[in-house]
Amino acid sequence: MIDAAPPMMPPEEFRRLGHEVVDWIAAYLDHVRDYPVLPSVRPGELVDSLPSSAPDSGEPVETLLEDFRDQIVPRLTHWNHPRFLGYFATTASSPGILAEMLAAAVNVNHMLWKTSPAATELEQVTLSWLRQWLGLPEDFFGIIYDTASTSTLHALAAARESADPDARRRGVASRMTVYCSEQAHSSVDKAAITIGVGHENVRKIPVDAGFRMRPDDLETSIGNDRAAGARPFCVVATVGTTPTTSIDPVAEIARIARREGLWLHVDGAYGGLAAIAPEYQWVLDGAVEADSLVVNPHKWLFTPVDLSAFYTRRPEMLRRAFTLVPDYLETRPDPRAVNLMDYGFQLGRRFRSLKLWFVMRYFGRQGVARVIRNHMAMAREFECWVRGDPRFEIAAPVPLSVVCFRVRGANEINQRLLDRINASGVALLSHAVLDGRFVLRLAIGNMGTTRQDLAEVWRWIQDAAARTAGPPPDS
Repeated sequence: MIDAAPPMMPPEEFRRLGHEVVDWIAAYLDHVRDYPVLPSVRPGELVDSLPSSAPDSGEPVETLLEDFRDQIVPRLTHWNHPRFLGYFATTASSPGILAEMLAAAVNVNHMLWKTSPAATELEQVTLSWLRQWLGLPEDFFGIIYDTASTSTLHALAAARESADPDARRRGVASRMTVYCSEQAHSSVDKAAITIGVGHENVRKIPVDAGFRMRPDDLETSIGNDRAAGARPFCVVATVGTTPTTSIDPVAEIARIARREGLWLHVDGAYGGLAAIAPEYQWVLDGAVEADSLVVNPHKWLFTPVDLSAFYTRRPEMLRRAFTLVPDYLETRPDPRAVNLMDYGFQLGRRFRSLKLWFVMRYFGRQGVARVIRNHMAMAREFECWVRGDPRFEIAAPVPLSVVCFRVRGANEINQRLLDRINASGVALLSHAVLDGRFVLRLAIGNMGTTRQDLAEVWRWIQDAAARTAGPPPDS
């Protein structure tokens, strides 16, 4: 005898609870400033407060929602808070949230074209729209991954395939080397480790006073490696580095890559999206020569985490690196039926493009560009406030919407100041270490952040600095 399956939630109950959830989301977004950005909790606190095993019998959703509100929300770091100013601030906008709900409801997996034609083709359409906004050429093939770390991994795998087609079968047999700046994201290192190139074969190229890769040192490093019998195969240029948002000289790096026969990958996960504003398309100067490029709409395009847009002008290398079709996934070939599973190591694919489609249509290019401009204007104004206080100094140029600054004095003072700010719950900042100096890092990226938010945060920082480092020098 087969037992009856647990009943599905009745439509009436789902409708009632769905309205309750949407009402809570709307109130949360409207009153998110009421929450401390960083919770005051101890490690293990939530673990200790929840049962150690799952229930044998089902519980009502009302109880689940109550526990979410009472147990989970107070212990969250609120990334969607307008005064979340650490790392790269993000925005889960309302149209993106609605699309996430719809994507969860239809619950498709578009690993093959036939397993969800609409999801496959919407991904192509939406990434074509974004490519046009960024000013990239038509021959760039786009695909969505989860994060820029995954995109960078695929870039290096395609580069390895281009340089050494036998590596897929037998592994990396010779010493291959990849190049990036000292300021490049750690995902380059992790990708090299993952694909078998090895961490010791990642070359960190020195940077100039603006924390940009030095092309002359890149050339020297490539030449030294060739002389030592290594096989240079890839260079990664960054548009908006994580510590300072510096922009590598991509056009010069592209010329070196072409001359040396190296794959050029451009990491524009954060900074590349500035090109949506036409007057900032210069940030992608030289990127048209890249073999691959990544931007993250979940960073500066108001799209809920996670969505990373990867482009390549050589999709055949990506496909060659990853395609593997068992019998049960074989389909009849059709030139217009793209099977996205062939272009990456993952098989299952969430319907991520739906939320980007909603966001792009709701705001339009002009709306997105307006917010990006405002963020950069606020960063420049914050920079002026810092320069106007003799206790502080600016630690790096401010090309986009991140300001690196510090109290003049020891690293320990700046560490204590950062800890004091973050413990307050008023705002969350992150840090970087530049030329051995511990610096505070304020990143503007949430579309709800206002000048008033920044002014309040700056006043709090000044007061905290007085308690941490003493009064201004001239007082």
